[in-house]
Amino acid sequence: MEQSHLNIMRFSIFVRMNLIIYNISIFLLRIGASIGAIFSAKTKQFVAGRKGLLKKIETEFKAENKQIAWFHCASLGEFEQGRPVIESFKKQFPNYKIVLTFFSPSGYEVCKNYALADYIYYLPLDTAPNAKQFINTISPSIVFFVKYEFWHHYLNELKKRAIPVVLFSAIFRGSQIFFKPYGGFYRNILKCFNHIFVQDKNSIELLKNIKVQNTSVTGDTRFDRVWDICQKTTVIPIAKVFKSNSTVMVIGSSWSEDHEVLVPFINQSESMKFIIAPHEIKANENQRLIQKLQKSTTLFSQADESNITDYQVLIIDNIGMLSSLYQYGEYAYIGGAFGSGLHNILEAATFGLPIFFGDRKYKKFNEAKELIAKGGAFVINNTESLRAKFDLLNENSTQHNQASEISKNYVKANTGATKTILNYTINIL
Repeated sequence: MEQSHLNIMRFSIFVRMNLIIYNISIFLLRIGASIGAIFSAKTKQFVAGRKGLLKKIETEFKAENKQIAWFHCASLGEFEQGRPVIESFKKQFPNYKIVLTFFSPSGYEVCKNYALADYIYYLPLDTAPNAKQFINTISPSIVFFVKYEFWHHYLNELKKRAIPVVLFSAIFRGSQIFFKPYGGFYRNILKCFNHIFVQDKNSIELLKNIKVQNTSVTGDTRFDRVWDICQKTTVIPIAKVFKSNSTVMVIGSSWSEDHEVLVPFINQSESMKFIIAPHEIKANENQRLIQKLQKSTTLFSQADESNITDYQVLIIDNIGMLSSLYQYGEYAYIGGAFGSGLHNILEAATFGLPIFFGDRKYKKFNEAKELIAKGGAFVINNTESLRAKFDLLNENSTQHNQASEISKNYVKANTGATKTILNYTINIL
């Protein structure tokens, strides 16, 4: 009995130490962001967007008397996963108001005018006072976190108040702190969720090993999102005229590392056309890319339907158009895998495009590994391998068509996560 009591005391001390470390890390985040704002426009947005935020929220909620559903996304990618659930929830529960929060400027700044959310904010930093004040103010009836973002104070406060919290499109790896011997503090955070909807069976097994049982495999809601985009495609006249009867490769979310491989490939290509949508829209970077290309090239902002067919390369210098551009392609190259990580390949797959991407940073994305195994996606490591794998498809229409069907059918087969999540929600509200 004494030993058991001693073990409980040790565990309690351990948890308190972790909480102190956690609180210090949030404090250092705030200090670091304040310093970083001097040098970085993005960090400046991160800081400025939270200045006086809680008072602003209190003012806006003074007259609010509707029930609230709170959705939290880390950034833009998580918003795309959350969007089908937000939109389905709004249809099912039209009397609820939607509060949408973001941690990152890259999510908030792009989505701050999203029509289906009634309130859109940065998430105040995760301190105990902030969490209490924010939750007191918006008083949510249900909360959804998308994919990740495990904020101790917010989740602990929601649990204390018995407000249901759902995590969806989550994916876990054994290397994460939850599954380490010293990860008890973070395992307790996971236990604040009423239910966790995960993308794969491996995540379920990992969670079971740490005694988190309230889980289901539903897949990734991004499949629902991209499938819906495909069914409601927006026509882009400039791109349609540019394509005409030509074969087109759409290059999405590309970085300079991708361009090093792509530029020689483009310069060697004779009749094929290219639509390039860089990940970051920077005029100087676009000009550098144009100077390297030996093909007639124009920017979308300068394009004219009367002469766009004269060009072989169209560079997209705006944000928000990429998902609809894939309809004009026969092939896709998705950037990021030569740098920090592969970008979204599902938007291209849903239009039935064979997909190419770099060989370095793609393995943490299940859809990339699965499409490679099925034959709808192809890893390349340099210009020569891109040319070789492209030629195999381009010179054999049967192989191209097979890869195309594989990509499209893969997306279609994995839809349905949103419906499962919404059915769970209906049963708890």
